Amino acid sequence: MKLPPLNTLRVFDAAARHQAFGKAAEELHVTHGAVSRQVRLLEEALGLALFERRNRAVFLTDAGRQLFEVTRGLFEQLTAGLAKLRQPPVDAPLVLSCEPTIAMMWLIPRLPDFQRALPGVQVHLYAAGGPVDFAAQGVDVALRRNDFDWDPALHVERVCEEWTGPVRRPGLAGAARAEPAESVWAGAPALGSATRPQAWRQWSRAAGVKPPRRAGPAYEHFYLSLQAAAAGLGVAIGSALMVCDALRDRRLEAPCGFARDGSAYVLLSPRPCADDPRAGVFLEWLRREAAASLQEAAAGPVDAAQSVAS
Repeated sequence: MKLPPLNTLRVFDAAARHQAFGKAAEELHVTHGAVSRQVRLLEEALGLALFERRNRAVFLTDAGRQLFEVTRGLFEQLTAGLAKLRQPPVDAPLVLSCEPTIAMMWLIPRLPDFQRALPGVQVHLYAAGGPVDFAAQGVDVALRRNDFDWDPALHVERVCEEWTGPVRRPGLAGAARAEPAESVWAGAPALGSATRPQAWRQWSRAAGVKPPRRAGPAYEHFYLSLQAAAAGLGVAIGSALMVCDALRDRRLEAPCGFARDGSAYVLLSPRPCADDPRAGVFLEWLRREAAASLQEAAAGPVDAAQSVAS
């Protein structure tokens, strides 16, 4: 028997799953009329009615139900087989796109530990921010803060919440950790950054205090404002995740603690991390490291509103 065109079977399978030509058209990104024509061609090729059409609704006939049992298994096997073919070799490097500041100040210092713990998974780092063209850039996963819109078809895994707070060089104003917020920046400018222009306002709102009146220079990148704070040029808003090492080494201090700013870090990928063993173990490691860093940076972490109030 001569097989009907594969596309007619694909369209029929979608229409049978949805029991509606309109929903099948949405899934296949074609018109309702195109779905109807393909189903009609298949019915003519088989010499059988596959759908009963009543009052603008469609229902599978006995023949349609029998054929659907065949096509459902066929396309499930085909999808699984193609997904397996697209899976990279287990020993291939995991290509990670990561925002520059978190890459420099948090991820890279920890990658040696990851490589020692999992020597079979090599991570190739690509520094970039914002939207990702995974296919064009050859990227497997992307570590981002969820402050932009991405393709809804991407898979998203939450890594941790973002905690922020004022940071400065220790001894800049000679004050203790839980001093009143206003005195933290009383003698120093509030440093800003072009990549996080609302950082001071967001933290002030979360902490329940008035933002600084004396604005300092706005640096092009977030990490530059943190470097300027460590150099004693003023007070910057720091991410607890990114400054935890500087706090430990006493290059920076966080006199007001940290507060959730409402954003989070996520791992984006074109397919589920569970389908890629390399991405799966990397995601688990990221979550553990992030939780440990936040706890170390903020002693709990503490809420800035409580720290400021004290």
